[in-house]
Amino acid sequence: MERDQLKALVRATGVAVEQNGVLLLGEATVLKKWEETWQAQRPTLSAEDSELGWLAIATGGSSGVAKFARHDERTVSAAVEGFCQHFEIERVNAIDVLPAYHVSGLMARVRCAATGGLHVAWNWKRIEAGERPALAVGGGDWVISLVPTQLQRLLGSAGAVAWLRGFRAIFVGGGPVWPELAAAAERAGLPVALTYGMTETAAMVAALKPAEFLAGERSSGAALPHAKISLGPGGVVRIGGESVFRGYWPERVEARELETDDVGCLDERGRLRILGRRDAVIITGGKKVQPADVELALRATGEFDDVVVIGVPDAEWGEAVVACYPAEGRQPDLHRVTEGVRNLAGSLRPKRYVKVTQWPTNDLGKVNRAAVMAAASAVIAGPSRASL
Repeated sequence: MERDQLKALVRATGVAVEQNGVLLLGEATVLKKWEETWQAQRPTLSAEDSELGWLAIATGGSSGVAKFARHDERTVSAAVEGFCQHFEIERVNAIDVLPAYHVSGLMARVRCAATGGLHVAWNWKRIEAGERPALAVGGGDWVISLVPTQLQRLLGSAGAVAWLRGFRAIFVGGGPVWPELAAAAERAGLPVALTYGMTETAAMVAALKPAEFLAGERSSGAALPHAKISLGPGGVVRIGGESVFRGYWPERVEARELETDDVGCLDERGRLRILGRRDAVIITGGKKVQPADVELALRATGEFDDVVVIGVPDAEWGEAVVACYPAEGRQPDLHRVTEGVRNLAGSLRPKRYVKVTQWPTNDLGKVNRAAVMAAASAVIAGPSRASL
């Protein structure tokens, strides 16, 4: 994609601001904070800022602290080319339920524009309510990106399942897929593609092809042609390739390899499996616990709309495994939950279950884990606590 075409696409989203040739893409509150910081600090910009890394995309991950990952037409074009090669798609048509300031929402637009496909922005609530756009036959392959909870909700509707079968690929990312959800999607014959990527890599760098998923594979798949995935000490995932960002704005990093906070493993076919995050490991009774393992087991009970597992200081265990869930909405039957996780090793079973009011999520439903930790710690320290 040419620079002028990409700039026009980004400006057309209506969620970008421009300063000295740099386009910053982000949610309104994030951009407001940036403008306040800009006015206070006035960072120095070089002439290169209009050449390399001129597109800065907001990313906060699970910490809630927004940064801007620097991209340009070279990084996003590499991501589009690798995507099309991996999935063998010449013309991409997308039903898009993600906001344009999210990297997956932006890349859905970019893939369609770069390949001459159709991009249909659609409200998730309308899809959930049964108002689903028709998928035109011919003229390209249709794709959609969902987070696991969205997939789970659509599986409950026969009409939604029939609609989803019409896609070439249903990209599922943004969080781990628990075994029962994957099995249900496979039974329904859905062309799911489990993916791995982030803002810093212009979205996906590894993806499982739908045929592999329907054959029972549950990893994040092999690296896309434009990316190189390796493991560092302790299994830390490293990503190289032309789609890797050029640093966080306004700083610039020329190295083309990113060391992530994710821990994973690669099988003999080069397929990536994410085991958890190195900065989220809980040490309880001398044993290491990955919160993702516990969260998958808890979700599998069917009792939680959402759940986050954290470690809190504990005099006996060093850290205690605590499961947090939203106080609003459907409440889990904790006795059923306890029965459902009996097969977990003792170190993985939550010592407490804590309700968190005002569940901290963004527009995509992604949880701010730091905010959950703070809220849960306040509950545990106070007179009110839920425990089993």
